[in-house]
Amino acid sequence: QVQLVESGGGLVQAGGSLRLSCAVSGRTDSIDAMAWFRQAPGKEFNFVAGIRWNGATTRYADSVKGRFTISRHNAKNTVTLQMDSLKPEDTAVYFCAADRSYTRVVHTTSGQYDSWGQGTQVTVSS
Repeated sequence: QVQLVESGGGLVQAGGSLRLSCAVSGRTDSIDAMAWFRQAPGKEFNFVAGIRWNGATTRYADSVKGRFTISRHNAKNTVTLQMDSLKPEDTAVYFCAADRSYTRVVHTTSGQYDSWGQGTQVTVSS
């Protein structure tokens, strides 16, 4: 079992920054990759960014490339999402997820991930 707890969401003006954190506990040795997904009201559940648990590979949605950075912090067992140059269309609930399938790939489909946090709201005002 893996437990995930997100934090760091909030309200920010367009052009601003936020840093989301995902605290990971439990069987961390079973994790292959971590990812952030988001869901805006009335919209699909979308991949945002992902990282292999060993930090070797990262992957980003085209919509956030160059603005968001995903990182893994070994000592604290946390995964962060630094979000810069935020836009109103980034407004969504952001979820942290863990993949324990050991395919050694950062997947973009939510079905690949079997552990999820409760989500944290990010609101970007124009």
